[in-house]
Amino acid sequence: MTIHNTPTSTHRTIILPNHPALRTMGRIDDTDPTQPIWVYPYTQTAFRFTGSALTATLINYWNYGDSHLGVIIDGVQTKVRIPSGVTQANGTLDDSTEATTLSAPAESAPYAPSPVTVTLADNLPNIEHEAVIFKRQDGQHYVQLLNFGIDDGAQIMPPLASEPTRRIEVFGDSVSCGERNEASLYVGKPDPEVDLSGYSNAWQSYAAITARNLGAALHDTSQGGASLIDGIGWFAGPDYVGQESIWDRVEYNPTLGETKPWDFRRFTPQVVIVAIGQNDSHPVDFMAQDYDGEQAVHWRARYVDFLRAIHARYPQATIVCITTLLMHDPAWDRAIDEAVQMFNATLGEGQSARVPFGATDIVADAAVSSSTASVSADTIAGTTTDVENAAETALPTDMNHHDDTDRTEHTDSADASTARTVAHHFLFSRNGAATPGHPRVAEHEEMARELTAFIESLGESIWEA
Repeated sequence: MTIHNTPTSTHRTIILPNHPALRTMGRIDDTDPTQPIWVYPYTQTAFRFTGSALTATLINYWNYGDSHLGVIIDGVQTKVRIPSGVTQANGTLDDSTEATTLSAPAESAPYAPSPVTVTLADNLPNIEHEAVIFKRQDGQHYVQLLNFGIDDGAQIMPPLASEPTRRIEVFGDSVSCGERNEASLYVGKPDPEVDLSGYSNAWQSYAAITARNLGAALHDTSQGGASLIDGIGWFAGPDYVGQESIWDRVEYNPTLGETKPWDFRRFTPQVVIVAIGQNDSHPVDFMAQDYDGEQAVHWRARYVDFLRAIHARYPQATIVCITTLLMHDPAWDRAIDEAVQMFNATLGEGQSARVPFGATDIVADAAVSSSTASVSADTIAGTTTDVENAAETALPTDMNHHDDTDRTEHTDSADASTARTVAHHFLFSRNGAATPGHPRVAEHEEMARELTAFIESLGESIWEA
């Protein structure tokens, strides 16, 4: 299979992105379904086609890094670099994505990108093929998909596999995106001081591997550098943007234009993974330095707010809270554990109120507000017991499942007749201690094995929501 950045033939059958044979997955801005915008990592489309070649015409709205699309043809994965589409002063097309930063929203940029056509595959045998085209990277760039091209007279067909009924959503940071994970010689080592964005592959992230292990569709609503709340972390500095301003948007990068709200009715996961807390120590590691200080207490309260907001959107979902193998101070895991206990202990209490997290407050339980931080340790301790023995025995012996609330009986606000634990805190066996740099593919596979086993230990009933 040969990969190029120019089409090999002008004779093409054009397939629009909203063709009924194409199966998409991911949080997509399809305000115009004929020209959808891919924002989040692991966003994808799958289909079958006949013929010997496949192209894609798209617009790449670029903020930073080296943009690539992921391509899987007949089970063989490759990547295709996306040129910027920006026309230079001499009238030639700039093939880089390293010197054309859009410092203003894309639609008002002085050198707005133009459509480019990339060859995803050619020189294939003229038979039936199966294709998955996916976004390897996070919101460092948006891809507006205009069309696919196949051989003149070739056919397009839907995937053979049925669409998954299991659904997972991940709210995470760069690790959940699979950032820099293909730098395989740097397992357990710091990231080299070079741009490794081309080595980011969402398909090989622990989130995507876990979803495939479980046979689930995945919305990977994650962004490199994202913190929990705005004003800290690494993304979109100096006015840093956290999940607070990401989780309920379909577009969120302030450099690439106005943010847009997401319609939560379009995707309802049975399992939600919250993987935030590893960027929040920048610029100050307040949780490690002063655990009972004002900033640390506020952060824990906002984490509870986030859980409440998720539960309000997805009242039947099971929530799993994690950090990863990336080295960080254990105070952050302690904080998450406390927040999970607060959430579970106050679930279903109070009258109707609004959850103050995100662009639009959500009507939910009165216990959702930051006042949950005042729940005493005695109250929490009085509602928790040991981890369920059956769940422990279902896990690998080296797995560190840290969830003091698993045996807690709480009333689900959506169904008072059903008692269940909504949120769980899970620690990997090498949590926060394995690598000073981004986890590589081998470490993502390790995390996926452990996380898959933990989710399976919760039983089949979690998928019946």
